[in-house]
Formats: sequence, C-alpha cells, structure tokens
Amino acid sequence: MHADELDIDAALVRRLVAAQFPQWAALPVEPVLPWGTENALFRLGVDLVVRLPRRSRTAERLEKEGEWLPRLAPALRLAVPVPLGAGAPGDGYPSTWAVYSWLPGVPATAAAPDDERRLATDLAQFVADLQRIDPSGGPTPGEHNFFRGCPLALRDGSTRESIATLASTIDADAVTATWEESLAAPAWERDPVWIHGDLDTRNLLVANGRLRAVIDWGGLGVGDPAADVMVAWKLRSGEAREVFRSNLAVDNATWARARGWVLSQAVMALAYYTPETNPVLVQEAERWLAVALAES
Repeated sequence: MHADELDIDAALVRRLVAAQFPQWAALPVEPVLPWGTENALFRLGVDLVVRLPRRSRTAERLEKEGEWLPRLAPALRLAVPVPLGAGAPGDGYPSTWAVYSWLPGVPATAAAPDDERRLATDLAQFVADLQRIDPSGGPTPGEHNFFRGCPLALRDGSTRESIATLASTIDADAVTATWEESLAAPAWERDPVWIHGDLDTRNLLVANGRLRAVIDWGGLGVGDPAADVMVAWKLRSGEAREVFRSNLAVDNATWARARGWVLSQAVMALAYYTPETNPVLVQEAERWLAVALAES
C-alpha cells in the first residue's frame, strides 16, 4: 500500500509479545483484515488487539493515543480502545507499537445498522460529547493527525493537485467548483474543539443496530470541527445526514467546510490509492465524492 512499509506478520507479533509482554505470550495471534492504511492489526487472544505502525514515521500517532485516550474516555458515552501496553522496537521491527483492548461490534461499512437515523443520532451525540471536553493542552493540527482540523484553505494546493491527477476519470470542473464553494465559506473563528479526525464508517463499530464504539484515533487533535462533521457525507442516506446535522446543530459555514473536507479527502485518496493497493478505501472515496457533488 505504501512504498516505505515495514515487514509485519503474525510471527513477528508473537515474538514481540513474548519478549515484551510475557503474560500474553501464550495467546493466539491472528491478523485482522483488511489492515488500516496506517496500522497492521492482530487479534491477541479474545480480549486484546495489537496495532503496529506500517511505517515508522506514523508511530507518534499511537503514542498520542496512549497519552490522550485515557483522559478522554471517561467523558464519552461510547466505548473507545483502552491502551494496555506500549511496545518498544525489537526483533528487527524499528517502531513503537501498542496493545489495546478489543472492542466488540462490526464496522458500519460491513453491516448497516437497523436504523441509520438512529446511527446518525448516536454519532451526533458522540461528536457533541467530544466537543464539550476542555481542549486545553490538546494537540493542534499537524502531520501527527493528517492536518485534520486545520483551516480548509491550507488544503487548497494538495486538493487541486489531486483533482488534476484525476482529471481523466472525474468531472474536474464540477469537483473544482464544489471545492471552491467550500473554500468560500467563513473559517472557524471560535475556540478549537476536540476532533476524532478520522470518522470513516470503518471506524464506527455497530452492535444490535446501534453505534457502540469508535476506534482508530490517530487523527485526534483540537481544531475546526468541520473535520469531524464531514462524516455526514459518509452516511448512506440524505435523511441520515439531516438527522446528524440537526442533532449536532451544525451552522451553515461549518456544513459547507465539512463538504469541502470530504471532497478533499476523497480526491486525495483516489489520487494516491488504487483498487489494487486499497480497494476498500477507493470504493468508499468514490462514494464520498459522488455524494459531495450531489448534495449541498
């Protein structure tokens, strides 16, 4: 998926766990597929999961989660992964890694909830809970969180470059016009708020038709809430989007910027990944882009 990926397999995970967490050495290790874009996941026994950065330069995201998730979790009504152990480089693997609690449920992409309106309500409540937490001392947008939460204008150059790369496969004029509409929206001028930063439906765990947990917090930071509001365009129906917006009381400017965020993420993903390197994300990004163009 990436040119600088590290070599990771179940045998390596078994050796790392045995050397650094001998209390778990006897537990079975099984890959969790498909892997994410940033981390390889391996189920460790029944109750644990090991996450290993696929590139050394992304390790700081796990370290950030280890610092902040225990502080944020008590204020959230949904479950989040609990870091249980911080692994060090070893056995030829050059990066830090981590062991987390395993959270039950299936990704919202794999099994649609019984009522997407209810999912949208649950999701809005989660985002509201997160935004109410005091952001003091939280990490501001940067490479550690893919710059999620930064002013939308800072993504202009890379977004236009991706549009140009895709010019033979998309309606570049329509995409550019939609992007420029979002750029014209007033910037966020209030205090920054906590954002998850990567609320793809793959990171939303559903059980019995309800949203139960939110995983993969590598995009965590404080900034413009539009970076989380963009999840509205990742829901399947326009009705669910309106339920989400109404419950979160999203203002017009933030809604417009959020549309720009999802468009930007979609074209960047499509310009970088292929159906061979990341078929799941390519399919999702195509849908996000279609929805962003169709719905204001």
